[in-house]
Amino acid sequence: MGQYDENMTRDPRLGPKKTEVAAAWAVHAFTTSGIVLGFLALLAILEGDRIAVFIWLGLALFVDGIDGTLARRVKVDEMTPKFDGATLDNVIDFFNYVAVPAMMVYWFDFVPEGWATVSAAAIMAVSCYTFANLDLKTSDYYFAGFPAVWNLIVLYFHILQTNQWLNLAVIALCCVLTFVPWKYVHPFRVRDWRNVTVPMTVLWAATSLRLVLIDPEGEPLSEASPLVFWLWVGASLYFVALSAWRSIRPEPDAE
Repeated sequence: MGQYDENMTRDPRLGPKKTEVAAAWAVHAFTTSGIVLGFLALLAILEGDRIAVFIWLGLALFVDGIDGTLARRVKVDEMTPKFDGATLDNVIDFFNYVAVPAMMVYWFDFVPEGWATVSAAAIMAVSCYTFANLDLKTSDYYFAGFPAVWNLIVLYFHILQTNQWLNLAVIALCCVLTFVPWKYVHPFRVRDWRNVTVPMTVLWAATSLRLVLIDPEGEPLSEASPLVFWLWVGASLYFVALSAWRSIRPEPDAE
């Protein structure tokens, strides 16, 4: 019999295995790849390539969507106790969800002339509150207040091809909603309707990718690919409805 039988309980005094620590650092590295993708999105902005921007941001969103699950699975908090994965995630999220989209608003004329700097600055400023708000998430993992997903806001501007004044109004509204405790669903952590939410998330992601790949200078996206467009709208409305349902029902502790 060898010195250690894998079917036996390990002595906790021996500490974690090297492979377990390596797995935890690999997840941290995977999370860090998100900032590289965000930087590539920033370069694409400077090159005026909207489609490339959304591709890079979409890949970053994919990384952010699954790295938390991976981190919990390999127990990064236990394996790398002196490295704060939550701080790493927040730094990357602020860059990809806030700074890059703010630059897009400034660079791509999403708002009327004269409002670009003000809009981008407002996005950056109010999002600082979001990331510092310790009550941002509810006990059942919804967001309380607009969760600074400006990358999604600019995506909707792009796909819906909304006019500049409407975009400005939406930015202003989202800034206000940052401080209003309306609930917003987290597609991977919220347990309510999860069996529906996960497929809807996949549908939304797939249709978003297809619509982003269509040349925005051509016909409206709703006409270029109507089936995909309306599937995307339907998936979007599902998340709006779930968020509204959670916002109007009593808090879990009050039930």
